[in-house]
Amino acid sequence: MSNTPNFFPMLVRLTRRKCLVVGAGKIAADKTAGLLIHGAKVEVVGPRAVGQIQELARKGKIVWHRRKFSPRDLDGRFLVVAATNSSIINRAVFLACKARGVLCNAVDDPAHCDFFYPAVVRRGPLQIAISTNGQSPALAARLRRELEKQFGPEWRDWVEHVGKLRREILDKRMSAKTRRKRLLEIASAGEFQEFTRRGSLQKRGTAGAARQTTRLPVHKSKR
Repeated sequence: MSNTPNFFPMLVRLTRRKCLVVGAGKIAADKTAGLLIHGAKVEVVGPRAVGQIQELARKGKIVWHRRKFSPRDLDGRFLVVAATNSSIINRAVFLACKARGVLCNAVDDPAHCDFFYPAVVRRGPLQIAISTNGQSPALAARLRRELEKQFGPEWRDWVEHVGKLRREILDKRMSAKTRRKRLLEIASAGEFQEFTRRGSLQKRGTAGAARQTTRLPVHKSKR
């Protein structure tokens, strides 16, 4: 049997959560950007920083502590990313987090991670996360590219449409059996195909109308 830990997959709300990134290099900047996108309150610790970190600090989007990491930096943190260029420092950060019950990800060191960054396909509210439990990030990235082809941009509108219909169904009075049936119907493959077909026809119709509007009149010359 494999000794690889069995990670529990979940989506976490980071809005206004206090997160710490230890390190201020390029990898740390990428991790910081990802946390900010999801609404986290981010502080960065590192004696030197790349331009991206410095710019975020100047704009007030993060707090940058221009010094070395201290275990006191972990106070009140929801999660921590150890992203220095030293595996020794990253491991020390992980052990300090473990002692305080704070979740930690030590970059490129699966043995010292409480969570992983998955490869993600994003289509609006639809998110498909792929993880190999740190065994092969390259494989996860390849699977993401394949899924991006399978789930095109039209899935954004489809998921929002299904969500709207679901709310309407939940607001109506009906039996639990009927409600389950209706919810399954709106999420069916046939409904998706019909939705995309109507969207395609609508786009073609709009484009056709635009061409007719912009078409210049043809004046026949008199002979």
